[in-house]
Amino acid sequence: MASTDRPAAAPDLSDIADMGYEQAREELVQVVSRLEAGGTSLEESLALWERGEALATRCEQWLDGARERLDAARARRADAEGDDDARG
Repeated sequence: MASTDRPAAAPDLSDIADMGYEQAREELVQVVSRLEAGGTSLEESLALWERGEALATRCEQWLDGARERLDAARARRADAEGDDDARG
C-alpha cells in the first residue's frame, strides 16, 4: 500500500485544552463554515470534524464550569438570606 493510501494519523488537538471559551467558540465557527462550504478532501474534512468536536467539547467544559460557579454563588446567597431570616 502506498503512503498516500494510508489513513492519516489523528490531528494534534492538544492546543485546544488551553483555549478560553471565546477562542474555542470562534475557531469552532470557522471549522463549521469550512465544512459547510465543502470543497475539502475527505482527509481534511475528517480532520476538521475531529477538531470541531474537540472545540465543541472545550466550549461545553467552559459552560459547565460557569454553570457550576453560578449555582455555587446562588447557593451562598440563599444560605446568607436563610441566616438573615433565622436571626430576624
